[in-house]
Amino acid sequence: MSTLLEVSGVSVTFDGFRAINNLSFQIGDAEMRAIIGPNGAGKTTFMDIVSGKTKPDEGRILWGGMNRSLLGLSEAKIARAGIGRKFQKPTVFEDQTVRENLLMSLKAERRVLAVLFHRPAPGELHQIEELAEEIGLHDHLDRKSGELSHGQKQWLEIGMLLAQEPRLLLVDEPAAGMSPEEREHTTRILVEAARTRAVLVVEHDMEFVRRLNCRVTVLHEGSVLAEGSLDHVTANQKVIDVYLGR
Repeated sequence: MSTLLEVSGVSVTFDGFRAINNLSFQIGDAEMRAIIGPNGAGKTTFMDIVSGKTKPDEGRILWGGMNRSLLGLSEAKIARAGIGRKFQKPTVFEDQTVRENLLMSLKAERRVLAVLFHRPAPGELHQIEELAEEIGLHDHLDRKSGELSHGQKQWLEIGMLLAQEPRLLLVDEPAAGMSPEEREHTTRILVEAARTRAVLVVEHDMEFVRRLNCRVTVLHEGSVLAEGSLDHVTANQKVIDVYLGR
C-alpha cells in the first residue's frame, strides 16, 4: 500500500507549551486508522496541522504519491487537494433539505444560490441518491436537515464530505452522543468509506475503536507512544500508565 500522507518531525508550540513534539506519522491510500490518547495528547492539534488550521514550527508534511508539501497551503487549498475534515459537532445547513445539503457539497465550483435555483444535472442527482443510500438517509432526502436526529446529522455531514471526493477523511469523535445502534451504523459508513480512501478517526470510545478493526496510533504529549492493533497497544505498559490506567 502506497503512502498517502507522511508527517515527519513535526513540532508546534503554543505560548511555551509544546503541543506536538517531533511527531512522525504515515497513513496509506485506502486505510482506516484510529488515533487515541489522553486529553492534551495532541490529537486535535495533529488534525489542525494536517488540515492547515495550525502551522507547525518545524517538520514536513508530504501529500499524495508526488510527495507534495502541504506546508504553507491554506485550509481551502488543502481541502481542494483532497483532505476533508469532520468536526465533533455536526455543521449542516439546517434550513435546507438533506438533498440540498448533499448537492451543495458535490465536488464542483458552486454557490448556495446556484444550488437552490438551478436544476442539477441527472448525473448529480444519481450521485446524491447513491450517497444518501451509503449514509442511510435515502428515505430522508426531502426532510429539512434541522429535523434530523443528532446521529443523522453526523451521517449527513460525513456524506457531505464524501460528496467532495476526498482522498483522506479526518473525523473527530464521530460516536459522541450516539445510541448503540447509531454507533453501529456510523461504523459501517466509515468502514465502507475506507475501502476507497484513507479515513483517520480520533476517538475516546474504545468499543467504537474496536469495531473499526484497524491500526491504532496512541499519542501522548504530542508524540506517538505506540502503534499497532488495539489489542497490541492496550497491552503496552506505557499506554496503560498514561492513558488506560487513569
